[in-house]
Amino acid sequence: MPNTFGGLTGFQWVIFGAALAVIGGGIGSAMGITYIANVAAGILTEDPDKFGALLPLIAIPGTQGIYGFITGILVMTVMKPGAGWSVLSGYSGLLIFFACLPVAFNCLVSAIYQGLTASGAAGMVAKRTEDAGKALILPALVETYAVLSLITTIIMLIVAIKPTITV
Repeated sequence: MPNTFGGLTGFQWVIFGAALAVIGGGIGSAMGITYIANVAAGILTEDPDKFGALLPLIAIPGTQGIYGFITGILVMTVMKPGAGWSVLSGYSGLLIFFACLPVAFNCLVSAIYQGLTASGAAGMVAKRTEDAGKALILPALVETYAVLSLITTIIMLIVAIKPTITV
């Protein structure tokens, strides 16, 4: 198999990278949302009127799952499914695989820590609902690194795919 790298074809490396990005972001988001949702549920049993103030804190760890999904979609659509994949070298596929890793790993970890940070911020909302905006800043700081990983992945995909498209 001359068109492979490490025993995998370029197409297999691409699918592996896209899947890893979606899986990493999804697992991290699910865990992060679970942490904050458990804390928010406790607060809401005491004061259901705080739901609107807590909802952004509950939702924010879900963005990393979206970043993983965006990466998967970008990889699968930019790669032009069909004939282009049959000629994709194993090396080119490996480059695309590596380009998916920043989102895969960073979104897995950052979503979990964002959920934990949002859990702490929920305590602010429980005591002072008017500080909900300030509380949202804390987990938003963690979001910065997920966004940077998405930007890095997109730039790496552009670099990795550029020579591949002309094949």
